Amino acid sequence: MAGGGGDGQLRLLGFWPSPFVHRVSLALRLKGLSYENVEEDLGNKSELLLASNPVHKKIPVLLHGGRPVCESMLIVEYLDDAFPGAGQAVLPADPYDRAAARFWAAYIDNKFFPALIKALMGTTEEEKAAATADTFVALETLEGALAERSGGEGFFAGDAPGFVDVALGGFVGWLSAWDKVTGVKLLDAGRTPLLAAWAERFASLDAAKSAIPDVDRIAEFAKALQARSAAAAAASD
Repeated sequence: MAGGGGDGQLRLLGFWPSPFVHRVSLALRLKGLSYENVEEDLGNKSELLLASNPVHKKIPVLLHGGRPVCESMLIVEYLDDAFPGAGQAVLPADPYDRAAARFWAAYIDNKFFPALIKALMGTTEEEKAAATADTFVALETLEGALAERSGGEGFFAGDAPGFVDVALGGFVGWLSAWDKVTGVKLLDAGRTPLLAAWAERFASLDAAKSAIPDVDRIAEFAKALQARSAAAAAASD
């Protein structure tokens, strides 16, 4: 794999279940870049993380030669710019296609993810049900985007994964684990057949196999997270 050895060393500060960390791991692997994974304890954040992201104090952070880059999709763009000759380009070359890719990545962050997290962590069953419905709406919208942007090929970017594939691909492990946690199958081939097939295709990529943790492990983590949230809500009543 290509690498940023010496002064160009790449280090990824992350936490294994995070879909945002998965995005960066996916992009690094798609570009064939070697890096050091630095696992963070989010209950006791390291001085390195706090110094590297003093504004938000969040993962992921990519350190390139000691210099920090924060926010998952900004890191993905940075990798394309910093390593233009490594692996495949994640962002398309055409300005319109780049703008469209950024639009759909923002949709995933601003519409899909908030609904998803509320469906898991809502304080009432009614709130969870409403958020689950919103999640299905977001996935149906992304189904339409996939039909439009793929050109009949297997990925949002066409015949190979690109920016939107990485943006949504970071959630593939969580989507696959969802029914184990909630009993609801979000990737329903009857409702969103293109997206369901896309998720299987994406998960079969070598980059995804090595970047995305085991689905059962994600499910166990999600159950524990849900239980802690419910206990905290009950204690505050």
